[in-house]
Amino acid sequence: MSPTARKKLPRVFLSRRFRPGNFDKLRDFTDLRVHRGDSPPSPPAYRRAVKEAQVVIPMVEDLIGAAFMDAAPGLRLVANFGAGFDNIDLGAAAERGILATNTPGAVVGPTAESAMALLLAVCRRIPEADAFVRSGGWEKWTPYLLEGRSLAGRTLGIAGLGGIGSAVARMAGGFGMRVRYWSRKKRNPKEESALGVRYLPLNRLLAESDFVSLHTALNEETRRLIGEAEIARMKKGAILINTSRGAVVDERALVRALRSGHLGGAGLDVYETEPIKKSPLFGMKNVVMLPHIGSSTDKGLADMADRVVLNIRVFTAGRRPPNLLNPEVWPRRRR
Repeated sequence: MSPTARKKLPRVFLSRRFRPGNFDKLRDFTDLRVHRGDSPPSPPAYRRAVKEAQVVIPMVEDLIGAAFMDAAPGLRLVANFGAGFDNIDLGAAAERGILATNTPGAVVGPTAESAMALLLAVCRRIPEADAFVRSGGWEKWTPYLLEGRSLAGRTLGIAGLGGIGSAVARMAGGFGMRVRYWSRKKRNPKEESALGVRYLPLNRLLAESDFVSLHTALNEETRRLIGEAEIARMKKGAILINTSRGAVVDERALVRALRSGHLGGAGLDVYETEPIKKSPLFGMKNVVMLPHIGSSTDKGLADMADRVVLNIRVFTAGRRPPNLLNPEVWPRRRR
């Protein structure tokens, strides 16, 4: 394609370097510009890079607020790479007629797997056992060596029964667990039966569950959904798993509950401040911590990239993107 023809294509800015192939399809119908680092550009460089962009592809940790949008007067679409979208100021986008999309379905399987991996790692003390073997401390087998907790016959409470929560419910059923759920939208009996779940109000869910796994979106209603009072309602020795967003949990309250022994452990992939650099959680053997890699699998990353490409392809063809976060903006979108 000649440089003149390429100039006529909508400019797209991708805020990270990805493997060859993930976003190459965009080059067929856009003028794709890619930041060459593994981390985002500095805020000033980011704003300069999107000055002439019609589409930006940020990661969920890239803050896309009013000042960012004003630095890109031609911006028409924010195509988030990830299911979360609390990094985008949707109010500011609506005021400017800017559309926003995400990649919800693509992260379901990998994130559900991460939640179950964290639950197993905490219950069976996997990191602790691995460190014990590597340190040379294993000299003989004893009946109670690194005794863990079984999943079968125990109750898993799921807060947020969307795609990921539903996938976790199906996996938990395979482990022989009783699954209860709370969600803003109660499922109908047929759906509950297919998933093998039963609805409980949040307070009862917390009180009756041996393990609680969080799968809610982050918004003003769910910010610190699990705070001091909610943790106090949980069973003594219960385990909390969070692969949703860090701010869904009051981290200080979580630390206090772990220190006191009220909670038996936690498995975390997300934190109130990321990347987390210093925390009392680091010294707790009953806490397993991941660096926000819930959706980071070969298939998960490829599926998310494909979903971003699809959203942009449909948008540039003049049609409504399939994963539109602010559909009310579509009739008055920036052109």
